Amino acid sequence: MKELKNILSELKPLEIVGNKDRFLAGLAFDSRKVEKNFLFVATRGTLVDGHDYISIAIEKGASCIICENIPSACDPNLTYVRVQDSQESLSLIAAKWYDNPSKKLKLVGVTGTNGKTTIASLLHTLFTDLGYCCGLLSTIENKIDKQIFAATHTTPDALQLNALLDKMVKAGCSYCFMEVSSHALAQKRITGLQFEGGIFTNLTHDHLDFHKTIPEYIKAKKLFFDGLSKSAFALSNIDDKNGNVMLQNCKAKKHSYSIKNLADFKGRIIENQIHGLHMQIDGNDIYCRLVGQFNAYNLLAIYGAARLLGERSEEILPALSNLSSVAGRFDYQQTPKGIIAIVDYAHTPDALKNVLETINQLQNENCKIITVVGAGGNRDKSKRPEMAKIAVQLSDRLILTSDNPRFEDPETILSDMQTGLNEEQQKRSLSITNREEAIKTAFFLAQKGDVILIAGKGHETYQEIKGVRYPFDDKDVINKLIKKTL
Repeated sequence: MKELKNILSELKPLEIVGNKDRFLAGLAFDSRKVEKNFLFVATRGTLVDGHDYISIAIEKGASCIICENIPSACDPNLTYVRVQDSQESLSLIAAKWYDNPSKKLKLVGVTGTNGKTTIASLLHTLFTDLGYCCGLLSTIENKIDKQIFAATHTTPDALQLNALLDKMVKAGCSYCFMEVSSHALAQKRITGLQFEGGIFTNLTHDHLDFHKTIPEYIKAKKLFFDGLSKSAFALSNIDDKNGNVMLQNCKAKKHSYSIKNLADFKGRIIENQIHGLHMQIDGNDIYCRLVGQFNAYNLLAIYGAARLLGERSEEILPALSNLSSVAGRFDYQQTPKGIIAIVDYAHTPDALKNVLETINQLQNENCKIITVVGAGGNRDKSKRPEMAKIAVQLSDRLILTSDNPRFEDPETILSDMQTGLNEEQQKRSLSITNREEAIKTAFFLAQKGDVILIAGKGHETYQEIKGVRYPFDDKDVINKLIKKTL
């Protein structure tokens, strides 16, 4: 049981109605999860307003309500606390409820459009290899040491986030590496957390369905760095035009990484091959299994963060050489017929461009690139024609197909993508709504030495249609096709 007065010490309530001297059995912001003597926080979401569910929370046993508007008819047996921002209050209360777990380990956040998952995941692998017990919060999975928990969001809600951090502390974790999404920043999910450091990767076209404009998207990302303390570090990719923007007015210790400019952590690509990179980091030669310039940036960020966390170069560099690609990120295999199939999560114009440019650099000029790609439904529509245009410009053949259509008509999504193609480009493209059939067609068109890029879903093992997640894995489809041709 938690004492209400102690929990409220983190807040600046505008008004309190009822008895403050009570004990609480639990905390929830979803009325369905409320039990007897729970504290219910009525938050305003994008689709649902928790204030509409206060009466249900009370029926289920809530004894205290945190809200922005106190109901006109109050139950005299309950306590109501009015706050300015209930979402921010939830985050502060969640941190207090679990005794501020982020202060008991070193928490490092990674934000940006592309590269978050790779950097956070490989930092977890690196520090585990260096002998530390670590936690991970990522798009693919959440980890407490070697125990894996399913991930439902890039950044969990404030309650789940602090609960996971608390479990990490109890498991003896020294570090936690986490992705910090722009949605989480805008929704104040990380308020109340103490970060040891923050990493900025890049910022390109994405999430405009939520943020509406690029300046608002930038503003959301910058919130992370503006919130870092003086004792934390801020590590930014200054080759990105927004890299220095993130460091402006930031109180943390500012550091940079770069391939093209002078920086605290400097890299140079010497050779880029399908089997890995040969590059220099701070003048030291390193051979890595990761492929492409985008991964050179990821490795620099990992190296820089490890150095800023106190590790020595002579320990970090050999460990970097052993790192393998994260599931669904430039995940490639060569078929017995000599066709290279690559599965990648690239679902933004810039990510797709990075992957295709890397393939073009590596590919024999006599071989073809066939790209299979779609776009998610109920998401930023403005990037659809741009993605199709990039894909057709950097491929010999393009097959447009379904991604996760969600509640949209897949044909409408493909039609939106086709508006990015001119007449000549349309002749080099096909539209096949069924994703499995699209992948099969790509294999039918491919010859020995050709590369098939299947983009957009990466590690995902489902396809979301009309609110239902059906089992679907790009890699499984590839493996079935390989078996049939053996």
